[in-house]
Amino acid sequence: MEIKEQINREKLPGHVAVIMDGNGRWARKQGFARIKGHEKGVGAVRDTVEAAAELGIRYLTLFAFSTENWNRPKYEIDALMKLLVESIHNEMKTLMDNNIRLATIGDLQSLPSKSQQELKKAMDTTSGNTGLTLVLALSYSSRWEIVEACRKIAETVQKGEMKPEEIDVHSFTAGLTTVGIPDPELLIRTSGEYRISNFLLWQIAYTELYFTPTLWPDFNKEEFFRAILDFQNRERRFGLTSEQITKVESAKKKRTQ
Repeated sequence: MEIKEQINREKLPGHVAVIMDGNGRWARKQGFARIKGHEKGVGAVRDTVEAAAELGIRYLTLFAFSTENWNRPKYEIDALMKLLVESIHNEMKTLMDNNIRLATIGDLQSLPSKSQQELKKAMDTTSGNTGLTLVLALSYSSRWEIVEACRKIAETVQKGEMKPEEIDVHSFTAGLTTVGIPDPELLIRTSGEYRISNFLLWQIAYTELYFTPTLWPDFNKEEFFRAILDFQNRERRFGLTSEQITKVESAKKKRTQ
């Protein structure tokens, strides 16, 4: 039986986040310049997005460019920004054919104007789509996001619109760039690295982590399906005991019968 056929469509994660790592190492192994790895990685993005849409997953967030990536050589940054514009333009048919809505998180004002324009155009064009929401994390840093949320709350308190004792998880979450997007249930990282790299640190408090040695350009639909299947074979307790989880699941079944 194929991996895809083993997946239980009733137990899908509502939101999958992906750290796409390994483009440079893939290029180096092939004897290519680093940008060739990024270009090859576009195909892996297409496969992953299509796989998520096929399963019926509601949100997919891809860590496309971090604030730390601005420290890379200028020629690589320029090539990545050019590739971003070209990829968005070229993948519009895939987005529309699969009823996918495009969204973004991050410090978008730091992107080149051409990139901002292409992103806005794509988001406007796909805004009416009702299937998968594809979220691109661009010029994104979780620490930056958390600091921005704190600044917003501080300004609100300073204006007298909120008391310090009224600050809670919900008011803090409302200041994040991911407001309105459910927390990821599954985080995938490719290339064999075992770290989070400043990605969605607040949002992944109870997220299942999946690490694969596969370099991003070699990641495909089957790899994605394998990660989903692994997720479905885990017990998610959220601080409860296994016995408590069993009781909760039994109560849910009774309510739906």
